[in-house]
Order: sequence, then structure tokens, then C-alpha cells
Amino acid sequence: MAINIRRAVINDLADIVNIYNQTIPSRLATADTHIVSVESRHDWFTAHHEKRPLLVAEIDNQIAGWASLNDFYGRPAYYATVELSIYIDSAYQGQGLGKQLVAYCIDLAPSLNISNLLGFVFSHNRASISLLENHGFTQWGHLPGIAEMDNNKYSLDIWGLKLAQN
Repeated sequence: MAINIRRAVINDLADIVNIYNQTIPSRLATADTHIVSVESRHDWFTAHHEKRPLLVAEIDNQIAGWASLNDFYGRPAYYATVELSIYIDSAYQGQGLGKQLVAYCIDLAPSLNISNLLGFVFSHNRASISLLENHGFTQWGHLPGIAEMDNNKYSLDIWGLKLAQN
């Protein structure tokens, strides 16, 4: 299986949103509780830039997953810290695509002046936690019962990776 990881272009947005929307019903990967529209994600898409890219992973010219690097907390002192988000199309889950996207982002980070990667993961999302742990992330925080969905409370863990400085 040949995987091509590249920067997303606006024509990819519908596929990116479709993959994101697949995760909403599971209550595993996002605190969004309703399907989002392509239009509602346009500003989010355009907020990505050279130093905070949105990436897509293609298999046989089909977008199978995506990763985004987003500013953390929106304050200039955190310029070297980003939130990493990864979403995989349900048809491609369990095939190692998430591992390849995380590894790609770790390798890319130093060229973007990123020294800290953060992952915000629901505590019950064992697959995502294992993915991050397997790449050296450790738990940096725990926010108990912070999200409420379908009358259930969910905890959020913060996973971090400090990258070697040049």
C-alpha cells in the first residue's frame, strides 16, 4: 500500500470534512456532537499555513486520512507548541496510516520550529492513546469529566512529546 502525504488544498476540504464527520457518532475522537458542514470548516482550513499545515494522506489517489497542526492556546509565547490532530477514514483504519501520519508530523515539526506536540484525546479512546504512546508521547494532563455528550461525562487527556532541539 503506497501512501502519499501532502499538503491539503481547498479541493480536499469535502473529503477532510467527510472523514471528520465519520468520527462524530462514536464519541471517541471529537467533542462535536453534530455533523459539520464544509462551509463551517472553511475558516479553519484557511487558518492553516506554511508553519501550521493541514496534511492529507492518499492511497491510490483517494484521501484516506488527514493530520493538522494547530496553534496551541493562541498566545505568542506558545509559538513552538502545536496541537496535532489525526483522523483516518473508517475504510482505512487499522492499516497503519495513523502511525505514518504521526511519524511524518514528528519528522516535519523541527523544520516548522515546533518543539512540542500535543494531542488532546478522550481518556476512553484507547486506540489513539496507544498510537501516541507508541511514538513517545506521555500523558501531560488529565481533565476529568470535562465533556458531556449524550448525558455522559467524558475525561480528556493531554498527551505531549518534547522534540529534540537543534
